[in-house]
Amino acid sequence: MAVLFEIHGFAKNLEHWADTHHPKWIDVIRMILGVILFTKGVMFVSDREIILSMLAETSIEFISIIIAHYVILVHLLGGIAITIGLLTRLSILLQIPVLIGAIIFVDLPRAFQSVNSDLGFAALVLCLLLFFFFYGSGPLSVDNYLKKKEE
Repeated sequence: MAVLFEIHGFAKNLEHWADTHHPKWIDVIRMILGVILFTKGVMFVSDREIILSMLAETSIEFISIIIAHYVILVHLLGGIAITIGLLTRLSILLQIPVLIGAIIFVDLPRAFQSVNSDLGFAALVLCLLLFFFFYGSGPLSVDNYLKKKEE
């Protein structure tokens, strides 16, 4: 039980530090990340064969339709939420398994077959997601507006 209080205290200290050391240009990067994820979701919606063909190459064919719908939904809604800074950490938390899955099951196997692999881009997006998961949404966000309104 004491460990949970220590973790909670650490999380509060980390959030306070991030809030006081968060330049606005970092929020612009968060917004761009959200737009990229939303755009990827739109791309998957406009041509579902792209995502289904990616999933068909993996060994998880039997649940590929469910995964495809989850990926599309998370990219569309999560991309918007990350862009405006609403429920940022939750939105990012839902995105992380998608990116890890894309890297392991789609991009890594293709990395050795093609020069035009998306592995580097997917790894960059994953790193940005992890960064903003710990760093938070920042001053230019709905989360920050709601937090200030609450106080």
